[in-house]
Amino acid sequence: MKLIVGLGNPGAKYAGNRHNIGFMALDRIAQDHGFAGWKTKHNGLTVEGRIGADRVVLLKPETFMNNSGQSVQSAMRFHKLEPADVIVLHDEIDLAPGKVKCKTGGGHAGHNGLRSIHAHIGPDYDRVRLGVGHPGHKDAVPGYVLRDFAKADQDWLDDVLRGISDGAAELARGDTAKFMNAVALRVAPPRSGTGTKKPAAAPANPQAAAPKPPQPAAHPEPAAKSDERNPMQKLLDRFK
Repeated sequence: MKLIVGLGNPGAKYAGNRHNIGFMALDRIAQDHGFAGWKTKHNGLTVEGRIGADRVVLLKPETFMNNSGQSVQSAMRFHKLEPADVIVLHDEIDLAPGKVKCKTGGGHAGHNGLRSIHAHIGPDYDRVRLGVGHPGHKDAVPGYVLRDFAKADQDWLDDVLRGISDGAAELARGDTAKFMNAVALRVAPPRSGTGTKKPAAAPANPQAAAPKPPQPAAHPEPAAKSDERNPMQKLLDRFK
């Protein structure tokens, strides 16, 4: 079993925030893979099902971001899971919007949700870092992540969420490369062209396009000899 956690803040007020991209990803996975019947449990909303061959529990902590670790720890204890069985999806200001990266272990980089999870279960869990961009100055970060995504973000955001859902089976199985490939196919799909050149168009007048046969070289006419006779000789020659 895998426990897939999406981080965010509960309530309609925060639903469209950049900080809630983890919640959005879980909602997309649940919708696309037929999970239904979210239940209030473990200080959060949970739903269970299968993705591919793996049994999965989806968890959206409702303790607010700063106390996410309480909900994650409760769900782990109930299902008898280890940190290695946990995958956390969260917003990442150090990645450009639309970028996705996976990570195991390491620091929390000041993310309050991760900081809480670290405190409750340690750092040895898997993470999917979902880039939302940086406002440019650290003092602007709290206001930035607690604002809704702009309209201009909606296209790439939808592609990222659908890509995560497409690769959910690989994510649960632990195949990070195939998961990332599924995301990439949504975010940057390959071009439809085959790369072969089209044949040249036929000429309107085929005869005009046909090569002309080589022309034989012209033979120069012999140069005319100059008449060196004097007038008297010319006159005498006429009566011969």
